[in-house]
Amino acid sequence: MTRVLVTGAGGPAGVAVIRSLLRRGDVDVVAADMDRWASGLYLVAAERRRLVPAGRADDFVDVVRQMCAADHIDVLFPTVDVELPRLAAARDLLAAAGTLLASPSLRTLDTCLDKLALAHACTGVVRVPRTELFGTPQALSGWDFPVIVKPRRGAGSRGVRTIDSARELDAVHDDDDLLVQEMLPGQEYSVDVLADATGHVIAAVPRARLRVDSGVAVAGVTVHDDELVATATAVARAVGLTSVANVQLKRDADGVPGLLEVNPRFPGAMPLTIAAGVDMPSLVLDDVLGRALPRHLDFVELANVRYLEDVFLPVADVLPEP
Repeated sequence: MTRVLVTGAGGPAGVAVIRSLLRRGDVDVVAADMDRWASGLYLVAAERRRLVPAGRADDFVDVVRQMCAADHIDVLFPTVDVELPRLAAARDLLAAAGTLLASPSLRTLDTCLDKLALAHACTGVVRVPRTELFGTPQALSGWDFPVIVKPRRGAGSRGVRTIDSARELDAVHDDDDLLVQEMLPGQEYSVDVLADATGHVIAAVPRARLRVDSGVAVAGVTVHDDELVATATAVARAVGLTSVANVQLKRDADGVPGLLEVNPRFPGAMPLTIAAGVDMPSLVLDDVLGRALPRHLDFVELANVRYLEDVFLPVADVLPEP
């Protein structure tokens, strides 16, 4: 049995990864989160539930490394944005202790988690909407309104707002590291991309985000669209992807897919991609362990809706306060 630790067990991405790996039958899954009420903790047996510090905590990496050693973890799956670069920086230390990391390289993470660096890396490769750093001279003029103002770094839709005029843009306070970006008017898509350890893209699964709640798609449909697949594949190559990422695209006025963001991790809507025929968490595990993967995987068009699901357990089984 391969022993795997999944962090971020309270998020939809963590739950998706845990459920995927549990279905294999040859994996012992250990689930970890900072919150003892995290739902994914209770998808595994009581002896495989762990509490960790917040991803930004000074001792987060040391605690996870010690946990991996104590639990004889073969592969670590981090699923939370803030954890990814910190654990990627410790990749060699983890490997030396026998734990392989299932996540993109630190270089890829640095590029994707900095939206300005991402725009620069992909300009000339795919359609990238005009993106300027707020507070610089080039960010002050030449816009067709409305435009988007968003944090340079950050996850989900937090801090993203629409600006309708030059006067409103002038009134924005640069309290944070902000970007001004051209607004694309067309349909938005998320493309889940799987690349192997050599950077070869095995699958790209576009899905339309039909309903979104707090940045997570709660209704969607996978779509066969060669242009979306080609665009997301080109982005994956430009950032050096060697794992899973979620590439967010939106069509411009001419219908050309433009790049919005790249989330260099498993997305919350991963269950739709898995159900459509591409079980990315399971495939990443095989790749990390050095097993051969198919050169290409196709998917079926499928729709989904999401709903809350309860896990019932005795009060005594809830993890105690740390």
